[in-house]
Order: sequence, then structure tokens, then C-alpha cells
Amino acid sequence: MALTSSPEQPQPLRTILAATKSWVERLGSVWVAGQLLELKRRSGAATHFLTLRDALAEVSVTLTASTGVLDAAGPIAEGMEVVALVRPTVWSRNGSLTFECGDLRASGEGRLLAQIERRKRMLQAEGLFDRARKQALPFLPRAIGLITGEGSAAERDVLQVARGRWPAVRFVVKHALMQGPSCVEQVRDALTALDRDPDVEVIVIARGGGSLQELLPFSDESLARAVFASRTPVVSAIGHEPDTPILDLVADIRAATPTDAAKRIVPDVADERARVTQAGQRVRAAMLRLLDRETQFLATVRSRPVLADPLGPVAVQAGQVAELRARAERAIRGRLREEASWVEHALGRVRALSPRATLLRGYAIVSTDAGEPVDSTTIVTTGDTVVTMLADGLFRAEVTEVESRRESDD
Repeated sequence: MALTSSPEQPQPLRTILAATKSWVERLGSVWVAGQLLELKRRSGAATHFLTLRDALAEVSVTLTASTGVLDAAGPIAEGMEVVALVRPTVWSRNGSLTFECGDLRASGEGRLLAQIERRKRMLQAEGLFDRARKQALPFLPRAIGLITGEGSAAERDVLQVARGRWPAVRFVVKHALMQGPSCVEQVRDALTALDRDPDVEVIVIARGGGSLQELLPFSDESLARAVFASRTPVVSAIGHEPDTPILDLVADIRAATPTDAAKRIVPDVADERARVTQAGQRVRAAMLRLLDRETQFLATVRSRPVLADPLGPVAVQAGQVAELRARAERAIRGRLREEASWVEHALGRVRALSPRATLLRGYAIVSTDAGEPVDSTTIVTTGDTVVTMLADGLFRAEVTEVESRRESDD
């Protein structure tokens, strides 16, 4: 309904804004498609701003969305194709036109990317991307399993580069469709067959670049689980550097290209020869340094006095021993002379006090037959037997007469 107005009777601004707001909001909510050009998600805020652009025309609008709407939309990023349920409205404060987003969903490639992202999160939560579970590649595998398209550029790149680096390398090639509905099943069957081959020590899954839809089989959940369950290390060489299917994340090694995969699975014979040569040179240099150091050490040891004249210290010690021996002999002889002199003196004193010395001078010792000494005439009587001891023996005699002397008779 048109509002009447004139310069004399203008309408209040609030009335015009209210009418405009009412007219705009009659459109209600509508689903629109576009490309997410900008996403400003403010930490801690309840409302966030998005810029949506038309895919064909230079037309863009700003949307407001709540935290709940963005969380429900799943993994979305700038540049994705999305569909949004928007409701146009007018802000009463400043009269600006804005669009409130009530629902947001990825579409087209964006929808595929969102599905792949959800699948990645699920597999990551199960530990399929855990680095601790990755297997190391052998230095020089006996045989290399290769899963790729028949006659593809990826097959040619892997074989030529690998054989150029190590001519004796052996491949077991399994051809499979690398896109389309049968891709997952054929790649999975080839992986199972190569994993059972005891000679195959590493498996390469190689394919050139392609669109998101063409590389979609390599983000299949069943294929990812088959690669994770493989006992043989798996190298993923799918697409080019920007391409990152789920296979790259679950494989033990991710190669940027098939050529890069060939460089990772076998060493370069020229580089290895150079390393062996360098190692030999380093060992030789180390041995020469060691020999030079030991030669200098031996020269230093030989220049010491103890080695210049090995018998010198022995001669010094022998002289000291001889001197000590002579001193000991002199001390012993002196001590023996002192002891001999003392013994002679003691022997003289003993001999002087010995009764035998008195007997030698002509004296005798007289005792009764019972052994009692006779030192007085009163002890014996006539007819008693006495024993007389001389210096050279003894004899027995019978007393025939006893004569006593008086002291005055002396």
C-alpha cells in the first residue's frame, strides 16, 4: 500500500523503514546457490559474517549466520560451492539490507569435499593416520609391487625413474582401472594379491592428476582400510602435489608424484657409490690420523729416560741393594763379636764359680753314702763309707779313723 506524503506532511523515517522491512520480509526464506567467497568466524561471538557470490555474475551479498548454523554445516571453507537458506531483512537502526542464513550446506564439489572431510575425521579418530603405525620402507626391496593403469604415464614414470636409479630393480606390476566405479575393487584386489607375495617388500599405488571426481575412489573407506591392514609398506602416488586423497593419509609414505615415488622406493646407485667412496675416504683418513697419533705417542714414550736406558734404574737399585747388604753384614758381624765377647765373659764367671774349677786345683768333695755332704768330722764315724768326688771321677772309702781339730790348733 503506497504511503501518501508531501513537503508539508512528510512521513516519519521510522514509518518508511518499517514499511520497507515489512515489504522485504514478505519474500520469506529462500534457498540460494553461490560460492562462499569469505567467511569471518569470530571467536566467542554468536553471529558470524559470510560473503556469498553468484557463480556467473559479479553479484555478492553478505550473510549473517549463527554459530549453530556454521557448526551444523560441517567442514566448509572459502571457495566452496554452497547452498544457503536465507531470509532478507532490513535493519531498523540504519536501514541496511541484510540476509540471515538459517541453513548452510556444501554442494557440488563442496559437498564431495565435505563428505571426504567427515570420512577423514572418522578414520583419524580410529587411528588409521597415526604416524606410530607407519611402516618403514626397506633400503633395497627384493621386488616392488606396482598398482597402476595399463600403459599409463604413471606406470612409465615409476618404471623408468626407478630403473634409472637402480638398474637391477624388479617390479611386479598389477594393472587396474584408476577411476570409475570398478576402480576401488580392482585396486583393492591387486593390493591383496601383492601383499600375499613374499618377494614383494613395498607396494606403490600410482596415478596421474585428475579432477576431484576422478580421484574420488582413492578416498574410499574400504580401500583406506585395506591399505591400513596391509602387512607390506604402501606408497601412495596419486595425483599431483595439491591433491590429497585419503589414501595419501593412510599410506605409509605419501609421494607427491609417481616420479617422486620412484625416488623414494629405491636408492640411486650413483649416490650410493659416491657415499661408499666417501665413507672409504673417511675411514682411511681416520686410520691415518690414528696411526699418526699412535706413532707420535710411541716416539714420546721412547724418548723417556726409562726407555732410553732400560737397565739404568735396575743398576741404581742393584747398587742400593748391595750397599744395604754390606751394611747389614757389617752390622751382623759387629753384633756377633759383641755377643761372643759377652759369652766369653759370662763363661769365665761361670767357670770361676764352678766347683769343678776348685776340684782341678786338688780339692775333693766328700759326701756320705746317702749323698749328704761331709763338712765336719762329727758327721762320720769309724767304719762309715764316704764318697769322694775328684775332678776326674769319684771313689768310695771306708773311714778307719776320725781325727777332729780344734780351732786353737789352726
